[in-house]
Amino acid sequence: MELGAFSVSLTVKDLAASRAFYEILGFQVTGGDPDHGYLILVNGTTVIGLFHGMFERNILTFNPGWNGPYEEANPFTDVREIARRLEAAGIEFTDRNLPHEAGPAHVAFLDPDGNPVLLDQHR
Repeated sequence: MELGAFSVSLTVKDLAASRAFYEILGFQVTGGDPDHGYLILVNGTTVIGLFHGMFERNILTFNPGWNGPYEEANPFTDVREIARRLEAAGIEFTDRNLPHEAGPAHVAFLDPDGNPVLLDQHR
């Protein structure tokens, strides 16, 4: 099952301080909006999302339809198909937003240790 590009969504206390820290490590801001409390940073194929006031915990994030930063996967396994497979395997979702038969959608669940996992399809 192809889950798409992987990133870590970090819950941060101070968006500006976290941005400055990760920029020292060579990350560059490629998206997001500080006025809305989030930034997306990239270093090579590594993607980190910084989120202030949006989530309680850090989240392991997968993006079906993407191979990496700015690189669409074609073909790809739609998040709805992945969700069906996970449900059949007994995974219980903590959030499920599959509004249409295609296009942007997401599901979220917890791993055995309680770490949040998000499958977030943008296309």
